[in-house]
Amino acid sequence: MADSRALSIGELEAGYSAYCQALRRLVADGRSLERIERTLCWHNLSALHSSLPQRYRSPEDLYRRYLRALAAEKPSD
Repeated sequence: MADSRALSIGELEAGYSAYCQALRRLVADGRSLERIERTLCWHNLSALHSSLPQRYRSPEDLYRRYLRALAAEKPSD
């Protein structure tokens, strides 16, 4: 990683939809929560939630929502 400085809140906010999309894809790929918690998107979503909790959901909440949505999409046999 060439640029190791921390992102500003504005930069994190600008990337919010990309972080959510990345998390959604990781959930859809069947990655474990332990593995997802080590990703950059999780870290950035956590930072946003910690800084602005009324505006941004916790990554744990997003993870559970994406799991439920994925389960609802799959047809039962």
